[in-house]
Amino acid sequence: MKHKPNKIWIDADACPKGVKEIVFKASFRLNITLILVANSYQTIPHSDLIRLIIVDKGTDVADQYIIDNVEIHDLVITADIPLAAKIVEKLAIAINPRGEIYTEENIGEILSMRDFMKELRDGGSITGGPAVFGPKDVQQFANSLNKLLS
Repeated sequence: MKHKPNKIWIDADACPKGVKEIVFKASFRLNITLILVANSYQTIPHSDLIRLIIVDKGTDVADQYIIDNVEIHDLVITADIPLAAKIVEKLAIAINPRGEIYTEENIGEILSMRDFMKELRDGGSITGGPAVFGPKDVQQFANSLNKLLS
């Protein structure tokens, strides 16, 4: 990342607590505005830097809010690959809670793989989901976030 982000956004409903805590600390340390977008109330630290936007319930309502408001060079944390693709199109940066950074170079392949896996799940070929989110994932996220912000 060549620019310090103006804002950090979190697609907050499904974001793990450990990831949010890391981002809260980064927001304070770097004096960056942090906006969490969710369908329901979330506990956040009291700070002028951190805001919670509660949107209506419904499929992709939070995603659409982020898409409509994200700006070039902002950073978005999301596990939603179609949302990440839209963020990359808007020349912002997207990273998932496991630390994978989405770029113009890799988002097409990631989106194709997601669609392929969805077809396999819908057809009954695959019945499981992703591995359980754990401490290694939190550490990988922290490392990727630090790389993006330094």
